[in-house]
Amino acid sequence: MEKLFNITLQNRKILYKFLKDTPREQLLKIPEGFRNNIWWNIAHVVVTQQVLIYKLSGVPMRVSDELVEKFRKGSVPDGNASDEEIDLISGFLFSTVEWMQEDYDKGVFNSFAAYTTSVNITLSKVEDAIAFNVYHEGLHMGAILALLKVQL
Repeated sequence: MEKLFNITLQNRKILYKFLKDTPREQLLKIPEGFRNNIWWNIAHVVVTQQVLIYKLSGVPMRVSDELVEKFRKGSVPDGNASDEEIDLISGFLFSTVEWMQEDYDKGVFNSFAAYTTSVNITLSKVEDAIAFNVYHEGLHMGAILALLKVQL
């Protein structure tokens, strides 16, 4: 599990760099042929990790329901991102990984509601969700790289 937490943290460092180094206009732009933007992808991985690990384990999420609703699977970017919202997600990029590891080590995730993902992978325990989350974040890293490339 240690390796999965480390991979997640390394991915989050890259996402943080994108969030801080990409001009806001580029973060929010939805290029032709795409249905979301760089900002949405970054915020989406934060809320999805919380849903997959915490919500499915029956443990209160560390992010607000409003944030989850705004960036959950199937949502669409509204074209806005306040400085406060960007700062909030920036902090959550790291704190949510640290909390997940701490809570896992404390044995907080002792139940789990099985869930079949949209790519037909059934998650039966929290370890499955943590592993799937690494895959999920990798998919969105690829989407972000594609979004950056088409905006050059």
